[in-house]
Amino acid sequence: MAARKTPPKAAATTRGRRYWLFKSEPDTYSFEQFQRDRRTNWNGVRNYQARNLLRDEIAVGDGVLFYHSSTEPMAVVGVARVIAAGYPDATAFDPASPYHDPDSDPDEPTWFQVDIECVAPLRSAVTREQCKAVPALRNMVLLQKGSRLSVQPVATDEWRAILELGGNKETW
Repeated sequence: MAARKTPPKAAATTRGRRYWLFKSEPDTYSFEQFQRDRRTNWNGVRNYQARNLLRDEIAVGDGVLFYHSSTEPMAVVGVARVIAAGYPDATAFDPASPYHDPDSDPDEPTWFQVDIECVAPLRSAVTREQCKAVPALRNMVLLQKGSRLSVQPVATDEWRAILELGGNKETW
């Protein structure tokens, strides 16, 4: 089967909305840039566990916490919404891309991406250190020792706690 070249159309889902945290280094792609762009494809992810989430789990309408990593302080800075479910990441096939993977076959793609749109910045960034101090967040994947996934699940109660800490009580 040939790889999809364009994002899939939004499909109705019977499962409820789920939530995710996407990490980005602000000097690579910041939330401020995302606000200007309004929409982006989340490509270049080269971890199999994160790939599986992008390909199989993340759905149109899901919520995304935008997290600035590899900076001081590391923090959740904004909210996004998934607008296209997983489809092949074309950067894997582009030799000029820093995310090129010569072993990824367009007919059987290895890497996937989703499209997201900007919803809103948090009124106040929520730092990793703040998260560590909140009992409701103690099991959050972000806070687990050794957790380095750039795409990770967020439980509904964790989503609500982060939004409240950030001053964005509405969950849209």
